[in-house]
Amino acid sequence: MFPDLEAMLADLQTLVRIESPSTDPSAVARVMDVVEGWARDLGAETHALPGGTRKFVFGQPGPEKGLLVLTHADTVWPHGTLEHMPWRREDDRLYGPGTYDMKAGIVGLFHALRPLRGEWPRGGVTVLLSPDEEIGSPSSRAHIEAAAHEARAVLVVEPPVADTHNLKTGRKGTGSFVLRFQGVASHAGNRPELGASAITAAAEAVLAAQALARPELGTTVSVGLISGGSAVNVIPAEAQLELDLRVSTLAEAERVTQGIHALRPSDPRVQLEVLGGLNRPPFEQTPGALALFEQTQALARDLGFEVGGEFVGGGSDGNFTAPLAPTLDGLGAPGDGAHAAHEHVRLDRWPDHVRLLGRLLQEV
Repeated sequence: MFPDLEAMLADLQTLVRIESPSTDPSAVARVMDVVEGWARDLGAETHALPGGTRKFVFGQPGPEKGLLVLTHADTVWPHGTLEHMPWRREDDRLYGPGTYDMKAGIVGLFHALRPLRGEWPRGGVTVLLSPDEEIGSPSSRAHIEAAAHEARAVLVVEPPVADTHNLKTGRKGTGSFVLRFQGVASHAGNRPELGASAITAAAEAVLAAQALARPELGTTVSVGLISGGSAVNVIPAEAQLELDLRVSTLAEAERVTQGIHALRPSDPRVQLEVLGGLNRPPFEQTPGALALFEQTQALARDLGFEVGGEFVGGGSDGNFTAPLAPTLDGLGAPGDGAHAAHEHVRLDRWPDHVRLLGRLLQEV
């Protein structure tokens, strides 16, 4: 019966046992080498792109645009994680680092592709396997956007919404800023008036930056890291803030970015440098994306289950493609625990989603 769950588990075990933190390109490449072997077995043209992204092309390009599928081989887990978070199966749950996010998505994709061998959909299927999604896709973004321009639709095999069948029909845009304050040091007891406190300026900026949030519009601003000072008896000359930004619309991203750049310390002797900005644009719903989701819902019903759609806060490479082509995210393996110790895949639900992905590849 399609798909073969035990065969998928064997392939998933192969990938999970190759720990592949984003910070170790050679480890990520070892995962990619395995996946490239699967692609070659299906007759794909394979390409190593600058920066480490791999591109697999199934079928022949034609006058009509083809499908683009996005995957990534890196995980958030450092080397040695398997020692305390081992690969294990408990009833209908399969645990291990990188299972849910998103090595099971890669495995499910290739099992969905195998029945199509020799009968590829019109325009073919292009798969991009990136090495750095978990750190913002710095080397792969340009390849992703270029491929999206040539695609009639984009399917992202990130996992569905945690512990549901629900797909991701929109995502917040994500950004990060670093605010560096340079003040004037002085002895805190003898001549405090000669100092200009960078920490005081940073404290003011914490409140001012977070006041830019509009939760009712989906805009959040969080100061996650703060550092500064040199000694308790010195007026601090240096301080730094690191901010996380999440937005539902591009207009909100522009408003908050302008607001952060407009921040000024109340003490004119303190200088402020602002670095960073929006990393991933918001994945906003479009008519084409809505039609793609509705088609997916109908296919799922035909297969005997229901899928919903949700707008989520975390970003993915689908954020880059959504403004360029109809995009649907969350087509990987159901489960829970992304970036958490209980990361797992739901084996009772996974085959349904592989069947759904196979139908999408045939019919979109």
